[in-house]
Amino acid sequence: MGKDDSANAYGNAGGSSPEGPRGVTIAGRRVRLLVIGLAAAALVLLVTAVGVYAYDSAHNDEIADGVKVGGVDVGGLDREQATQRLQRRLVAPLKQPVEVKLGNQRYPLSAAEAKLRADVDAMVDEAIDASRSWGAPGRVMRELTGGSVDENVAPKISYSAKAVERFVNQVAGSIDRAPLDASISASGSSLNVVPSENGRKLKRDKLLASLETSLDSGARNKLVNAHVAVDKPEVTTGEVASEYPVYLTVDRATYTARLWKNLKLTKTYTVAVGQPAYPTPSGLFSIESKQVDPVWSVPNSPWAGELAGTTVAGGSAENPLRARWMGITDGVGFHGTDETYSLGSAASHGCLRMAVPDVIELYDQVPVGTPIYIG
Repeated sequence: MGKDDSANAYGNAGGSSPEGPRGVTIAGRRVRLLVIGLAAAALVLLVTAVGVYAYDSAHNDEIADGVKVGGVDVGGLDREQATQRLQRRLVAPLKQPVEVKLGNQRYPLSAAEAKLRADVDAMVDEAIDASRSWGAPGRVMRELTGGSVDENVAPKISYSAKAVERFVNQVAGSIDRAPLDASISASGSSLNVVPSENGRKLKRDKLLASLETSLDSGARNKLVNAHVAVDKPEVTTGEVASEYPVYLTVDRATYTARLWKNLKLTKTYTVAVGQPAYPTPSGLFSIESKQVDPVWSVPNSPWAGELAGTTVAGGSAENPLRARWMGITDGVGFHGTDETYSLGSAASHGCLRMAVPDVIELYDQVPVGTPIYIG
C-alpha cells in the first residue's frame, strides 16, 4: 500500500479534503443558529404579546374614540369621566319638563310626573363594551393608529307609561271641544241664528307616540307639538233653516204672535194674553196637540163658576174655545174667540186668544212639534 493509498484508506488527518469533517461542523452551526433565531423570535413575540395585553389592560376602562351615548361624545374618557359627562349633558336636561304645544297653549310634563329615570352606569358599561368589541391586538393597533369606533349607544331611560298616558288624557281634557250645532236664539219678536262651531279632538295616539320618542331618546328639544282632528257639527249654519221650517214667537208686551217660515217672518197676528192673575207662561215650548172645534175641559177653578170641573162639547155656545185649538202646555194654547174686543190686551186666563179667521189660518200652517217662544 502506497502513501497515497494509506491516506485514502484512513482519511486525511490534515483536513485538507473539502468533504471531510469541516462540512459537518458548518451544518451543526446552522442548526444551532436556526434554533437560537427561532427562540429569539419567540421571545420577541412573547414580549410583544405581553406588552400588547399589558397596554390593553391598562386601557381596560377607557372608551374608544367615536363612541357616543345618546349623541353625547364619550370617546377617550374613562368610566368616571364618562359618567360625569353623561350626568351633565344627558341626565340634567332630562330634568327639564317636556312641553306639549298647541297654538299659544303649553302643557308641561315634569320628569317627576313622568317618573323618569336614567341608568348612567348601564350606559357607560355599554359604551365600554362597544369599545372592546375588537380583540386585544386589534384594539391596540386601533389606539396606536388613531382609529375609532362608530357607535352611538341608546340612552337607558325609563319612565311610567301609565303616568304619561294619564298626562295625555289630561291634555285631551283641556283641548277637546264638542262641536256646536247651529241653533236659534229666539225672543218674543225675533229669531237669530246661532252659527255652528267646529269641535276639536286631540290625536291622543300621535301625542303619546311623540312623547315616548322624546323621553326614550333623552331629546334635548323639550317641545312636542299636539295635533287635533276637526269634529264637525251635525247641523251647520247653512242647514239650520231646514231644521226649523216653521217657528212661532209671541211677544206678550205687544200682544203679537209671529209666524216664521225658514227663519223668515211670514205673518203677524194680534192676540190676547193672560191677565196678571193668570199670566201666559214664558219660555220655549212646542205645539203639543191640535183640535178642530175643541172640547173644553173646564179647569176646576173659581173663575170657571158653575162649569168648573165639567166638560163642554166643542162648537157649543157655552164653549169659549172657538174653531181651533193648538195646545202648548198645562192647558194653555191658541184658540179662536168671539170676544175680539179683548185682542191686544191681557184678558184671558192664560191662553192666547185669536180672531177665528186668524186661528184657522194659523192652524193649517203649524204642525205638531212646532217650536214656540213666548217672551
